[in-house]
Amino acid sequence: MNQALGDWKRTHYCGQVTALDVDNEVCLMGWVQRRRDHGGLIFIDLRDREGIVQLALDPERDPEAHKVAELVRGEFVLAIRGVVSPRPAGTVNPKMKTGEVEVEVRELRILNAAKTPPFMLDEYSDINENLRLKHRYLDLRRAQMQSNMILRHRVTRAVRNYTDAHGFLEIETPVLTKSTPEGARDYLVPSRVNPGSFYALPQSPQLFKQLLMVAGFDRYCQIVKCFRDEDLRADRQPEFTQIDCEMSFVNRDDVMTLMEGMIAAVFKDAIDMTLSSPVPRMTYAEAIDRFGVDNPDLRFGMELKELTELVAGCGFKVFADAAKKGIVKGFNAKGCAKFSRKDMDDLTEFVKIYGAKGLAYVKITEDGWQSPIGKFFTDEEKIALNEALGAEVGDLLMFGADASGIVNESLGRLRGHLGAKLGLARKDDYRFVWITDFPLLEWDADAGRHVAVHHPFTAPLEEDVALLETDPGKARAQAYDLVLNGSEIGGGSIRIHDQALQQKMFSLLGIQEEEAREKFGFLLEALEYGAPPHGGLAFGLDRLVMLLTGSDSIRDVIAFPKTQKATCMMSEAPGAVDSLQLRDLGIRLAKSSS
Repeated sequence: MNQALGDWKRTHYCGQVTALDVDNEVCLMGWVQRRRDHGGLIFIDLRDREGIVQLALDPERDPEAHKVAELVRGEFVLAIRGVVSPRPAGTVNPKMKTGEVEVEVRELRILNAAKTPPFMLDEYSDINENLRLKHRYLDLRRAQMQSNMILRHRVTRAVRNYTDAHGFLEIETPVLTKSTPEGARDYLVPSRVNPGSFYALPQSPQLFKQLLMVAGFDRYCQIVKCFRDEDLRADRQPEFTQIDCEMSFVNRDDVMTLMEGMIAAVFKDAIDMTLSSPVPRMTYAEAIDRFGVDNPDLRFGMELKELTELVAGCGFKVFADAAKKGIVKGFNAKGCAKFSRKDMDDLTEFVKIYGAKGLAYVKITEDGWQSPIGKFFTDEEKIALNEALGAEVGDLLMFGADASGIVNESLGRLRGHLGAKLGLARKDDYRFVWITDFPLLEWDADAGRHVAVHHPFTAPLEEDVALLETDPGKARAQAYDLVLNGSEIGGGSIRIHDQALQQKMFSLLGIQEEEAREKFGFLLEALEYGAPPHGGLAFGLDRLVMLLTGSDSIRDVIAFPKTQKATCMMSEAPGAVDSLQLRDLGIRLAKSSS
């Protein structure tokens, strides 16, 4: 039944046949989306990456082609020759690019038959994701997935066009490199020719892009694979793609302005949207104060309000105690007094994920406060809290009282959760914000030392350098994140280009000189040979495309992703290897304790 392609040459993609092609002969190739037999007259929807076109086969006009069409089933691969004609009156489909026309088939070849797929390729919502991932080559045929991959291509094309126009050079960095402490676990690769030694797959090209600046290339870019062995979620993968940029003789305003321009170019090319400029900026301290998190979603309100002084002397012990040792904050979920007891129990369990011990709340009714905590407050205190939170009848006030970190994160995450739950955050409403002036360091009580908030190569603000000697926890970083709709899509910093300052940074992080030389010796040595001031930024390509397509998971914008257990259900990676391979590598597996 299967036939060879022979000398047939495709003239059009299926989705590109339009009314301008009427009366023209075409040769099309693709997959059968569906076949419909109307009592002799057969219609076939033929699909390729550009869309679908309707084929018409009349047994009287083209009996041989019609006879072949009777054998056709879903997902068969066909080649046809025919003539484009207008659809009969009343049958035009305005929802299709090709909806005004059909192709009257003169010749039809079955290039390959197909088994019945394990799921319908024109449906989406009811398909189990594991089934989709197991048969990813079929899942990728679906129109939505093909659209996602095409948009991803347009994003990378826009990036390359923009960076080329602005003097960046695309330079590849090594995939097999040295393990260095950068925050997450490395994926390790054993070396056969150096027994007992291991390469690491790069978590980012951080050190190499800095070395390229020392080498004088001035502006570098790369669309690069990175690898981190960490716990996974909907917007995280063990291997992911960065748009990586670095430049010399710049300050952070230069970097941010250039990268804003690149994102604007991406949005224009990918979805034909013109972004307003400049992107607003917000310090880390302001973001935490107003939204509780450093990646705020600006598509809706419900801002957090500090209430510590207002409740310091109240009769509610939880608030009064927190006011002495921590903070009390709250926010107003407008119109949510209708939430049920179960709704509130669910929200309470949600904030416990982020360390909160509970969730205090007040429903504002016609009769005033309706709340388990209402009896602990005077009328004056209730009025003051109502005014602070802008409370009106029908509103729901929610409060956190604990250490500042717990209150900010739990209420900040709750705010984002409610924004999604209440439909306040439209996917096609793109709100950007730069977050700046991050803390340079934070104290790790378990380790008994400071750790870098970004990475060890981030420079402090010039006016805060002296604090490294006196109060390093107060030093701010020349770091910046670009946040879109509550997701950090890119982050970077001005780097330390002075070798002495880099050594000081290592010392604050508990990395002694010998250890620093062992792990970062090549960078420290390079800084002694005239390193220019430099900085850069890396965007998460997968996360950016996820937001552009309105997808809920980056797995839907990566051709062959891993599951949340870091496995590929299609290829069944990772898998066992032959014992001879392990012997060549000098590796012996430990016996399972089970």
